[in-house]
Amino acid sequence: MTPSARIAAVIALVADVDATPRRPADATANDFFRGRRYIGSGDRRAVAERAWGVLRQRLRLNWHLQQVGLPLEPRHLVMAHLVLAEGWTLDGVDQGYAGGRFNPPPLDPGERRAVAALAGRQLASSDMPEAIRLNLPDWALEPFRIRFGTELAAEAEAMDSAAPLDLRANLLRTTREGAAAALAAEGIPTEVTPWSPWGLRMPDRRPILASKAFADGLVEIQDEGSQLIALLTGAKPGMRVADYCAGAAGKTLAVAATMGNKGRIVACDVSNTRLEGAVKRLRRAGVDNAERHLLEPGDRWVKRRAGQFDRVLVDAPCTGTGTWRRNPDARLRTTPRDVRELADKQREILDTTAPLVGKGGRLIYATCSLLPEENVAQVDNFLVRHPEFETVPFLQAWQEATDSPPPPVEGNWMQLSPHRHGTDGFFAAVLQRRA
Repeated sequence: MTPSARIAAVIALVADVDATPRRPADATANDFFRGRRYIGSGDRRAVAERAWGVLRQRLRLNWHLQQVGLPLEPRHLVMAHLVLAEGWTLDGVDQGYAGGRFNPPPLDPGERRAVAALAGRQLASSDMPEAIRLNLPDWALEPFRIRFGTELAAEAEAMDSAAPLDLRANLLRTTREGAAAALAAEGIPTEVTPWSPWGLRMPDRRPILASKAFADGLVEIQDEGSQLIALLTGAKPGMRVADYCAGAAGKTLAVAATMGNKGRIVACDVSNTRLEGAVKRLRRAGVDNAERHLLEPGDRWVKRRAGQFDRVLVDAPCTGTGTWRRNPDARLRTTPRDVRELADKQREILDTTAPLVGKGGRLIYATCSLLPEENVAQVDNFLVRHPEFETVPFLQAWQEATDSPPPPVEGNWMQLSPHRHGTDGFFAAVLQRRA
């Protein structure tokens, strides 16, 4: 593709994302490229990276376009991104919007004046409202300030960057060293992650899904923070474990590895599609101590299994604010109403799953959110409603689960963030039923 054709493809992709505002952008992008198989892998990567850059900076780009009087539409968003984020000149944008077949139409006089005005601006400027300068939705500014205090600006900046690609070595098939060696033999370099004893981080993007190491089940794609949630579960061989919001079973796989395929783990979810998708992953990883259960309305499974589990992992549905660097469109899709509705759902799930935990057993509550109302407040309220549970301090849970030094945080909870830990934003609390 020519540079102009790539720009046209970016505009079309952003337009498709805008047309389905409640749908995740990565799903829209998959459909976009599936319908354009003539776009080669290099061009596909370039188009996706630029489109994600536009989505990541959407709040700031909208503000700048309003300042120069251009409509907030994909053509102009891409134009503004080229100038403000990539440093293109007016002449460069003129050449990019070349007109003709496969290219964006040429700039009109008003667009040329606007591009000239944008060329003298900074992407994040001091005259912006604080939320826009930090690239946060208005509603998220104060909750983030409560969470991060004086580190708010640094955390906001970290969420502006692209997330690294982390892998988890599958201990049912190999060791971390063995996985790294297998990847290196395929020309895929990795480095060990700071805290997870299973983690490998790729310094640059490589086609990991096409690798033999992945096909053979030696590694899985999983952010280091997500790996640490599985670690904190503290599941040992012979235990009975329920992964209540299992989805496609990413944490089920990690927990099964800590159990050495001994004992039983049940992957539960409300989506049969997600559970069906887990089958191939479980088979590739060599997991044979897992079963699936579809949670349906009126399901009596929880009542029948009361008190039967040593560990219950609740990776609760949440706003996903901790993954905004990975899913930049989510900061535009999420609303205060979503926060309220998800907090209600989290409370309901915690109350539902508490009876599953046997005496002396543990409930691990986790989210990929940075919002206090989904994390600490949720746990505090749970402990008031369920005095039969008590907090297991993070350091104790960490030392029981691993001898890997040092723990990433202090205090009762695991709270990870992009700036401080280089992971997505995760929260986890370990709660034990009194014996």
